[in-house]
Amino acid sequence: MDTEKIIKAGKIASQVKKFAKSFIKPKMHLLEIAEKIEAKIVELGGKPAFPVNLSINNIAAHYTPSHDDKTLAHGLLKVDLGVHFNGWIADTAFSMDLENSQENKKLIQASEEALKSAEKILKAGIHLNKIGGIIEKTIKSKGFSPIINLSGHEISQYELHAGASVPNIDDSRASILTPGLYAIEPFATNGSGKVHDGKPSEIYMLQSSSHPRNPGARELLDFIVKEYNTLPFCSRWIVKKLGTKSLFDLKILESNGNLHHFAQLVESENAIVSQTENTVLIGKEIIITSED
Repeated sequence: MDTEKIIKAGKIASQVKKFAKSFIKPKMHLLEIAEKIEAKIVELGGKPAFPVNLSINNIAAHYTPSHDDKTLAHGLLKVDLGVHFNGWIADTAFSMDLENSQENKKLIQASEEALKSAEKILKAGIHLNKIGGIIEKTIKSKGFSPIINLSGHEISQYELHAGASVPNIDDSRASILTPGLYAIEPFATNGSGKVHDGKPSEIYMLQSSSHPRNPGARELLDFIVKEYNTLPFCSRWIVKKLGTKSLFDLKILESNGNLHHFAQLVESENAIVSQTENTVLIGKEIIITSED
């Protein structure tokens, strides 16, 4: 594990998070927001670890704008961004109230305080369900529900979701937190506390490098392997690099089993969701790599 690169990625993620909070306004195009955030990551010397997620209201995660997206920022906006150096990742997220809603503000406070409470008890050897328990208790104390089928996750090189999951509830598992890199990410909702798969997200991840017969699809696959490795990417990035004709080749790769296409994750009662996330390096000392 390359601690130096992880910390460097975390510092950039923190800077980009502050930058995003400074310019995002209601009725901005999500496409403009995503491109500004991703450009800032590159300007500061990193690479996006995945497409910026800009999920609104009942969409908990996995919304990134398409190349021709016209959606405007509104409601409760979740901004989930990641930075990597040679595959070593810092993953962080925050939520913004763009309609001056007291309910939104309280939901955001619930997920923020849940993350802070979890960070206070983090140490190697703690049971994962205790981390989930403190997240659950904090969110419920604010009158909301944690999302029970979303969790934090261990991170390894070029693998955003690796190994252990960090629950957002006390799920009674006996697993313990071992030294390593983890994203802790509470989700709070005024709904049922579950998400289901919604529409396709335009976010993809390589799952097989076996070559398809179609020459254009083969060329695109080679580009994806070289450019993104096993990290998530989106159709918007592909169009920017290779033009709209590449959308047809993406479909071929998806049908051929080369790519996993993520679904948007939607709250089961279409209720509002907030998210807060930091990446934490667990070792002899605890390093929060992407804090404010």
